[in-house]
Amino acid sequence: MKKSKKISAKEAYELGAGPQFDIEEVRLGPWTSYSMVHDPKHLVFVLSRYKFCAKMLEGKARAMEVGCGDGFGISIVAQAVGHLHCVDWEPRHIESNPKRLAHLTNVTYELADVTQKRPSVKIDAAFSIDVIEHLEPESEKAFMDNIVRCLVPSGVLITGTPNISAAQYATERSRIQHINLKSFKTLREVTERYFENVFMFGMNDEVLHTSYAPMCHYIWAIGVGLRPEYR
Repeated sequence: MKKSKKISAKEAYELGAGPQFDIEEVRLGPWTSYSMVHDPKHLVFVLSRYKFCAKMLEGKARAMEVGCGDGFGISIVAQAVGHLHCVDWEPRHIESNPKRLAHLTNVTYELADVTQKRPSVKIDAAFSIDVIEHLEPESEKAFMDNIVRCLVPSGVLITGTPNISAAQYATERSRIQHINLKSFKTLREVTERYFENVFMFGMNDEVLHTSYAPMCHYIWAIGVGLRPEYR
């Protein structure tokens, strides 16, 4: 068998890394840029949340993110599903994301306040990360109703939000914005109104687990299979 030619470390580096310098650099959005400057470790936590959603929804043909923000984690879920529809109520995000993330060819965007109207898609799964805690409590039912109406009967909904028991450790900026925090119990109750099956998880930093609920900084509810009245 013919031996391969030995190459130097520098030649190996150029073969492996050289093409990466030819890629057009992707600009960060405003929220992600803020975290990069003020709290870069938070970016790891956010990406871990998107990775969890991607793993749970892998192979789904049609998925929707409600509250996509500046799109930091969109590419992780887009890699796992057939098509991803991203909804947000902030027009600056819906204008900017398609430009910055133009390389994602299986992603579409919609400007919509989901507390006011149903998004214009029919999907197999939906997810929201760090959204429900920002809603006025009286708007929560309309928000959930409008998401659920987009789902097929076997649909899945993943909801992630900070745990109310961790509010004492939140930053001032978070305390101002988080006006609808949930516990394991109340997030489960919200999800059980709509789904036959509900699975709960906790998260601390980037670690996902099923540990003692009050000690979870972040909580997840996964609803699977719509109740008959919502099909």
